[in-house]
Amino acid sequence: MPNDPSHRPRRKLTRAEIRRRRRRRAARRLTVFFCALALVAGGVSFAVTRMQAAASSASTTTPASSTLPAGSAASGSNSPAASSSSQAASSAPAVPQNALGLTAAEAQAMLNDSRMVLVNHDSPMPEDYTFDTKECGSATAINKTLQTEAADAFLEMQAAAAADGVTIWMQSGYRSVSYQTTLYNNKTQQYLNQGYDEATARELAAGIVNPPGYSEHNCGLAADLNCPDFTDLDTGFENTTAFAWLCEHAEQYGFILRYPKGEEAEAVTEITYEPWHWRYVGPENAARINESGLVFEEYIAELQKIAAAV
Repeated sequence: MPNDPSHRPRRKLTRAEIRRRRRRRAARRLTVFFCALALVAGGVSFAVTRMQAAASSASTTTPASSTLPAGSAASGSNSPAASSSSQAASSAPAVPQNALGLTAAEAQAMLNDSRMVLVNHDSPMPEDYTFDTKECGSATAINKTLQTEAADAFLEMQAAAAADGVTIWMQSGYRSVSYQTTLYNNKTQQYLNQGYDEATARELAAGIVNPPGYSEHNCGLAADLNCPDFTDLDTGFENTTAFAWLCEHAEQYGFILRYPKGEEAEAVTEITYEPWHWRYVGPENAARINESGLVFEEYIAELQKIAAAV
C-alpha cells in the first residue's frame, strides 16, 4: 500500500473549534461595524455643522452672480467646456459597488477560470475537470507533478528564488483520485483496527486525509513546498528564508498561501495553518485575492454574490 512520507497529515478543526472561532469572528465583525457606524455618524454631524456655518455666511454676502450681466450664468453653463465635462462624466463607467470592485461579468469570468476551482471538505473536484501535468518536484518528492501551467510557474519561481540565493523545493503536488482513495482507505483501516465502527472510522480518517476528490492535490494546483534547511512539512517552515521569500514574491508567479494563520482564517478553511501549502491561481487572480485580504473560500463566495447580482 503506498505511503506518502512527504505528506504531513493535517488536522481538521473539530466542530466545536469551528463554532467558537466563527462566534469570535462574528463578534469582531460586529465591533468593526459599530465603530465604523460611529465614525460615519460623527462625520455627518461635522459636515452638517460646516454646511450650516457656510449657509449662514453666504446669507450675509451678495451673490456674485447678481452683479453679472443678464444671461452670463446661462451662457457659462452652456459653454463648450461645461458641456464636454458633463458628457465625460455621464459616459464614465460606474465603479462597481461591492467588496471586490468587480462587475458581474468580471466576477463570472473569474469563477469560470479553471485555475480558480474550489476544492475542500464541502466542494469536491468537478467530475469533468481534466488537465495535463508536468514534472517539477524535487528528487525526493513522491508526487512530482502539477498542472502544466502551474508547473511552469513554479519552475520560473524556483529559478527566481535561486537567483536570490534561496532554494525552494516542490515536495508534493498532484495526487490522482485513485491515489487519494488509497491514502484515505488506509487511514480508515487504521481506525477500524482500533475498534471504531465504519462511520466513525471514516469521519476520523477524513480529519487527517481528505476523502478522494476533496483534496486540492487532486486538481494539480496545490504544491507542498519545503527547502534544504527545513524538509519537514510543518509550521516550522515559516521560520525559513524560503517561506519569507514566498510571502514576498509568490503572488507574482500566481501562488497564494492557501491556509493562512489565524483563528478567523482557520474557521473558514477548517484547516489549521499550513505555511508549506501553496495554491496556484494565476498571477492576476493571486494579486486580487491577496489585495482583498480574504481566504480563498471567502473570495469565491464574494465572486458568486457579485455574479448573481445581475
